[in-house]
Amino acid sequence: MSAFITFEGPEGAGKTSVISKVSQKLATDMDVITTREPGGVPTGEEIRRVVLEGNNMDIRTEAMLFAASRREHLVEKVIPALKKDKIVLCDRYIDSSLAYQGYARGIGIEEVKTLNEFAINGLYPDLTIYLDVSAEVGHQRILKNQRNQNRLDQEDKAFHEKVIEGYQRVIDSDPERFVKVNADQDLENVVEEAYQSIIKYLKNM
Repeated sequence: MSAFITFEGPEGAGKTSVISKVSQKLATDMDVITTREPGGVPTGEEIRRVVLEGNNMDIRTEAMLFAASRREHLVEKVIPALKKDKIVLCDRYIDSSLAYQGYARGIGIEEVKTLNEFAINGLYPDLTIYLDVSAEVGHQRILKNQRNQNRLDQEDKAFHEKVIEGYQRVIDSDPERFVKVNADQDLENVVEEAYQSIIKYLKNM
């Protein structure tokens, strides 16, 4: 049995930590791999460095680079894993581009969707876990964790609030694919809720 499961959310939602722990729980009974976007494969990691560390990048260039990274990641890692009946847990996917570049950057959700549909060639996630957290809480977490802030982390509060609005529009357009998890909870509660949502989905496949 294979499944492509993505995790989405604004900056500071805790996706990396949640995916790591959910993966450990699933791996006791299933063949699971974790990966991320942008990145996941050598070409994607190079694009990640350019996009997240660069300065004053044109917004359409940014959107196209994310789509290019996504295509390489799919071809080199995700699709081969699914063909081997693995459960793929991915930190970000097309919905990030729709929320960040499409809505928050103002390019347009439909425009960015068209660009990315060329890249993914119809491969949407089977299930998407959305870690729901406010822009303020997310920013506080980033500062508290003292992680190296990338170009998106450094955007102002208004931008991050628009990202959250963008995600809500995306969720509203495809509600059956999404499960919202309150990411304001303690990490272990978030992990358990996400894990149970995945188990429920897989049992119903």
